[in-house]
Amino acid sequence: MRRRDYKQEYKTQKKRGEHADRMERQRARRALDKKAKKTGGDKNKNGVADNREGKDVAHNKPLRSGGTNKDGYRISSRSKNRSNNGQRPRKRRT
Repeated sequence: MRRRDYKQEYKTQKKRGEHADRMERQRARRALDKKAKKTGGDKNKNGVADNREGKDVAHNKPLRSGGTNKDGYRISSRSKNRSNNGQRPRKRRT
């Protein structure tokens, strides 16, 4: 069995632009955690915002569609964020 070439995987990831997207996601998570720390939203002192535990940070415009943190992001459940497949929620008719 061949050994996994992590160096090659990393190079490929950078070429595809996956690395930049991962860093963007990480910056968004860290910004939310930092804000919670300042406002007292981390009561159990584990470094993760209490309202973010067990959830995903969803970007308003998906990163794969050219979105950035400047476009905005929100906290959503993992299942909802991963099931919407990058589609924005439709507005309901009244």
